[in-house]
Amino acid sequence: MKSVNLDEKLGQFTSHWDPHVVAEYNNNEIMVVKFVGEYPFHKHDTTDDFFYVLEGELKMDIEGETARTVRAGELFVVPKGVVHRPRAEKEVKVLLIEPKGEPNSGDSDREPSPKPRI
Repeated sequence: MKSVNLDEKLGQFTSHWDPHVVAEYNNNEIMVVKFVGEYPFHKHDTTDDFFYVLEGELKMDIEGETARTVRAGELFVVPKGVVHRPRAEKEVKVLLIEPKGEPNSGDSDREPSPKPRI
């Protein structure tokens, strides 16, 4: 058991849309990621999608609805089966929680990230 310094972990990489596992909890992976630009629209059929903004601001596009703004200190959960797309005009740092083995790309044509452990 040990504490995890998220700023330290985020300082270990510069890539975008490339989640890194920092801990595991009840068969879930806790990850940090940086992103800028937009991810393809996608959905996860069997799990919700959890986003907690650590730094910056993201827009969450939900198919057929008005985009939601999620700021530092706020979290957003996309229910399973809902088509969505995270995007950011400036770099945003986010904590993600997903079941172990869940591809971050959902049903999009984008290749899933490998999710290295740091």
